[in-house]
Amino acid sequence: MGVSDDCDGGSLSSSRGSRGWGGGIKSLTRRKQVDSANDKKGPQLAKELSVPYLVAIGVGSTIGAGVYILVGTVAREHTGPALTISFLIAGIAAALSAFCYAELSSRCPSAGSAYHYSYICAGEGLAWLVGWALLLEYTLSGAAVARGISPNLGFLFGGQNNLPAFLSRQYIPGLDITVDPFAAVLVFVVTGLLSVGIKESTLAQAIVTTANVCVLLFVIIAGTYLGFKSGWVGYELPTGYFPFGVDGMLAGSATVFFSYIGFDTVASTAEEVKNPRRDLPLGIGASLSICCALYMLVSVVIVGLVPYNAMDPDTPISTAFASHGMDWASYVITVGAVTALCSTLMGSLLPQPRILMAMARDGLLPSFFSDVNERTQVPIKSTLVTGIGAAILAFFMDVSELAGMVVSTNVNFEYSYNGYVLGILVSVGTLVAFTMVAISVLILRYVPPDEVPLPPSLHESIDSFALQYGESSKKSNGKDPKVIVISSKDSAQPLLDEVDVSVEIPLIAKHLHIGNYVMNESKRRKIAGWTIMLTCIGEFLLAYSASSLGFPSFLRYSLCGVGGALILSGLVVLTCIDQDDARHSFGHAGGFICPFVPLLPIACILINVYLLVNLGAATWARVSVWLVLGVVVYLFYGRTHSSLRDAVYVPTAHADEIRHGSANYVA
Repeated sequence: MGVSDDCDGGSLSSSRGSRGWGGGIKSLTRRKQVDSANDKKGPQLAKELSVPYLVAIGVGSTIGAGVYILVGTVAREHTGPALTISFLIAGIAAALSAFCYAELSSRCPSAGSAYHYSYICAGEGLAWLVGWALLLEYTLSGAAVARGISPNLGFLFGGQNNLPAFLSRQYIPGLDITVDPFAAVLVFVVTGLLSVGIKESTLAQAIVTTANVCVLLFVIIAGTYLGFKSGWVGYELPTGYFPFGVDGMLAGSATVFFSYIGFDTVASTAEEVKNPRRDLPLGIGASLSICCALYMLVSVVIVGLVPYNAMDPDTPISTAFASHGMDWASYVITVGAVTALCSTLMGSLLPQPRILMAMARDGLLPSFFSDVNERTQVPIKSTLVTGIGAAILAFFMDVSELAGMVVSTNVNFEYSYNGYVLGILVSVGTLVAFTMVAISVLILRYVPPDEVPLPPSLHESIDSFALQYGESSKKSNGKDPKVIVISSKDSAQPLLDEVDVSVEIPLIAKHLHIGNYVMNESKRRKIAGWTIMLTCIGEFLLAYSASSLGFPSFLRYSLCGVGGALILSGLVVLTCIDQDDARHSFGHAGGFICPFVPLLPIACILINVYLLVNLGAATWARVSVWLVLGVVVYLFYGRTHSSLRDAVYVPTAHADEIRHGSANYVA
């Protein structure tokens, strides 16, 4: 992954760049440092956020208006009264990804979230695809949310036709489209808030999110009162608690899982957090816990007020209150839906500029996107570009058309906004990100990068360091090996080509049996690396074969068996072998540590891969168009402009010494 795995930690070596396809493939695996973004000169992002702000971002980005509809749809079709358990199982599944995010965000607290972690642990190619996919998802979800606000407001005015002219949609006969000026204006307003400053925009989101949470608390408290008053008629059914069986409950869990997407937005603000090692894990964990508790409490109340088979699939909460004589509650619930949409819109537009900025910092996109405003300390150019893009989509395209760009579905959009569809809408990029974050945790624990990329300005210091240690080694033991230091640039020549010098391994030499130690460590890393890769392949085979009901039984069961065997053997091997000692010092040590490794990341990968496979061929066909465009952009721009193109990789153990030597030389 940009470095040679057989590096023993003492020799200065890096993979030789080459011309043509060899260099292109090598560029896909080069990895950057944890704090490479912090080395940039110029204005930096403001460190203004603490735990309360992070919780507001996480809860506001996660709890959308979908919860006001989702309880009716899922209860009627999948779970019945067992909807609460489905929300619990989905919350636990989401928590697996949250644990992985918590460790990586505290260890690698820079902007970019999953893109940044993938670049550090997996390599440039996969990081590019993750970042590129997330850009599409956040743009489309922001536009879809904005399009859903004016119809919800229409309910407060007595219907769509009664909306004021500046709020209503307008049909253009010549173009056969319905434009939504209010949606575009709202996107511009949110973009302006995000441009003012991270603290100001987060404060606005906290206010809107608080209003949404208050509405949900009203639903819980008032609904509980009505439930005790009426005797909880929804639970007194002859079909029992599991009318669709355990399979239906699990299917409901897979559906409501998408309602938890959004907590990862917290990780995108890592560079703006005052104390990331403490605050980021707390912010991620607290926001997910609050969302899970609210979802479960709302579902407990609503499925108890009305029998699941009598629920209105479009307005389940309003209808439930109306059936008990509280028709006025529908206005309160609509206000909650509108505030939920506004907070989700802010959460959708917040991460995009930071991902663009991170990719531009790394040279994969033009430097225009990496500029940080000196006064507001936000990436204002990236914010404006993403805001304009989302506003154009929101103005011209209907919600169903936006959803159709990513997923084919037969969900009725007449009620203006369906939270489940929005969850699917952002699912591809987010699930890919969740998967890569879990893989990155395994890499960090078992095969963390053991080489560091240094800039071309340190070439002389690297040469001097290699020669100095080489001469020292020859005098002390008379050995005559070689040291090769090679730039990763495609057309580069080695800085030291077959020089008769050697570098001792002072840190390892203090332990017994240098040769045996290096050999054992090298074997451990190779075994761990291959095991992680084969385990991921096994999880894909298991998820794909389990979902492919059209396959012949023999083929399907055979693939399931092979996949299950690879997963089980991978789990056993990773449990038995030691984790890498470098994990203790990798990145910013002292933060949150993900528990139950390797079991937890492997389970997280399996869940996310299963959900990705079940998005369907039509979904992937549409997303593939965007991904192919991303590949073209990377090949013709990102690969050749990467900040690591001229980097020289040296063992981590010697990186600080080389930097120190360079500083002394300059001095």
